[in-house]
Amino acid sequence: MKIRYIIAAGILCILPSRFMAQDNNNTKSPDNGLKLVSAADPGDRNNNFYDNADTYALPGGEITVEGEVENPGKVDLTALLKHSIIVKEAVLGEDGKNRFTGAYRYDGYSLFDILSSRILKKKNKQEFSPVIDLYVIIENAKGDKVVLSWGEIFYPNNLHKCIIATEVTRIVPSKTKDLWPLPSERKLVMGNDLLGERNISNPVKITVRTPSRSIPVNRDLTPLYSPGISITEGSKELRKIDSITPSAQSETYNTVFYGRGRGIHSTTPFTGIRLKDLLDGYIKVNHENLQKTLLTFIAIDGYRTVFSLSEVMNRCDQEEVLLIPYAGREDGGRFRLFPACDFFSDRAIKAISEISVTPAE
Repeated sequence: MKIRYIIAAGILCILPSRFMAQDNNNTKSPDNGLKLVSAADPGDRNNNFYDNADTYALPGGEITVEGEVENPGKVDLTALLKHSIIVKEAVLGEDGKNRFTGAYRYDGYSLFDILSSRILKKKNKQEFSPVIDLYVIIENAKGDKVVLSWGEIFYPNNLHKCIIATEVTRIVPSKTKDLWPLPSERKLVMGNDLLGERNISNPVKITVRTPSRSIPVNRDLTPLYSPGISITEGSKELRKIDSITPSAQSETYNTVFYGRGRGIHSTTPFTGIRLKDLLDGYIKVNHENLQKTLLTFIAIDGYRTVFSLSEVMNRCDQEEVLLIPYAGREDGGRFRLFPACDFFSDRAIKAISEISVTPAE
């Protein structure tokens, strides 16, 4: 595979030639009439199993950013570097079982890069200044919408896993030679999702939002303690959690607990229950909810953070979100959140009093 070198901001970047513009390549593919970006070399026997098939360009429309930002407008993709992710895609079948649809390498532009230069203009900044209650709505040309939390774009251990794919390559099994069907246009690809319900085609609009609900903040609350958690949907309480049954399966995660503001907190392991196990049966994991439902975790003092339902209930990386019980602890208890998927500790809120289940607004 040819390699080209780019020197930018004093850093030498080595990028595969497929990441460079190839406007002089007008070869058409028999697959959906897609433009062939680079053809596989049958004599190229190397150890890269993700770059040994044809790569095709995916056409798409203009993308704009709107919402709670000071500088809305069009996205200039030519100013961004491309990223590559590999996925094994599956969707919910009509029988309720997961249905495999193909394995691919997608090349494209990460939401991290697209939104990094947007200056936030939070509507609730006076009430709550941290960015961890932001979320993003992505809409395609047909009007389909999906939601992501700000945290799953900017806080994960592994960045650039949410991309708008502009090129696709099949990951072809060496024995069966299965040729998975190709998408016909650009695609939002959520690399950490088990089921690709949020992988909508041809995204054209990105909207940055905060929840409209006003939540009072009391930074001087002492002790910081909530005896239990109310899981709500609108005015309805779905469940009350005030204890964890002894039979519940617990997980222990060793971690370096590091905050964006204060840096290192501890290296103490966290032991808790997978949150998705506690929510199972109370929130349906279906196409609509995986695409559009948000979970707002609210502490007794008004501190809050937003997750998408999908990043809690639909992970493929086993970096689960834990609910940590602190029996008998008056400060910071009774329950705490620990998102193992996050690099920073900011969304690990203490003294949770409510989990609000809401559709994106």
